[in-house]
Amino acid sequence: MENARTIIRFFTNQKNTIGYSLMAVLTVGGERLFSMFSFQCPCNYNQNFAYGMLFLLGPGLVLLVLGLFFSTKLWRLYTGCCLNPRRLCPRGNYFNCFKVLSNIFFGVCVAPIMWLCVALLNGTFYECAVSGLEEKFVVDMFCKNRTLKCSDELARVPCSKSNLPGDESQELLLMLRSQSQILGWCIILVSAVIGLLRTCYTNCRSQVSYMQLTFWKRYIEKENDQFDNYVLDYASKLAERNLKSFFEDRKAEKFPFPNHTAWEEISELYTFTKSEQCYSTLQRYIERDGRDYSPEEQPVMIDMECAQT
Repeated sequence: MENARTIIRFFTNQKNTIGYSLMAVLTVGGERLFSMFSFQCPCNYNQNFAYGMLFLLGPGLVLLVLGLFFSTKLWRLYTGCCLNPRRLCPRGNYFNCFKVLSNIFFGVCVAPIMWLCVALLNGTFYECAVSGLEEKFVVDMFCKNRTLKCSDELARVPCSKSNLPGDESQELLLMLRSQSQILGWCIILVSAVIGLLRTCYTNCRSQVSYMQLTFWKRYIEKENDQFDNYVLDYASKLAERNLKSFFEDRKAEKFPFPNHTAWEEISELYTFTKSEQCYSTLQRYIERDGRDYSPEEQPVMIDMECAQT
């Protein structure tokens, strides 16, 4: 039993690392599937660039959109801001709002950057895209000091269907692949340096020590986990109470429920201050003196479509 707890604790503490590793494996696997079963370079100047760039950038953009769509932090910050713009930056803290948005953006960019790097290191999509460019700069880069036929046959090189001599066609293909891999490694290095500098800056500007910051992160994780579990349990009890009242045709029992103001306050963007020992908006609300304890005995949600009609 103790060994099982140790294993569970290890995976719990390393869930971010495991998540990124799994994301990397899925990205590599997805890229290989695209390359083997879906991607077929048309090998002509009219379509190569658009087709290659679509496969190179398209999945990354889809991953970016999906990352934003499933970002809890983004929806917590954005929900209701059209009706109440102050919710986006409560208390006028625009810098902290910008910092949160940048953290969300950097977080969701991990998967698209992984895809782009894997695709460039493989080189298949880049070879097709660049070989379809007819700009003089690109043609001179690959066909300088070569036969006149090179510029006409460059678009057919990725398909191994060019009329160029075998050695020359293979050399052009290696040039395209090497450029793709160099660009991929450049993106990896730049991303790593930016990530390191961002982490250094964040820790340098931290208002708390490293140990307290570690505790803060662990607390936020546990609070979110406990909140999800408690919400599920409380929602089940409320649903059971409502269904029981409906089917038994009797008045529902009183059911304490946080009021609208309480929900608004715990949904705000949290700003740390040294004057209070709080680690989240929920803790700040709970420990605040003079807060409104009056619950809503009959929680009601107004359907927006019905309200408009």
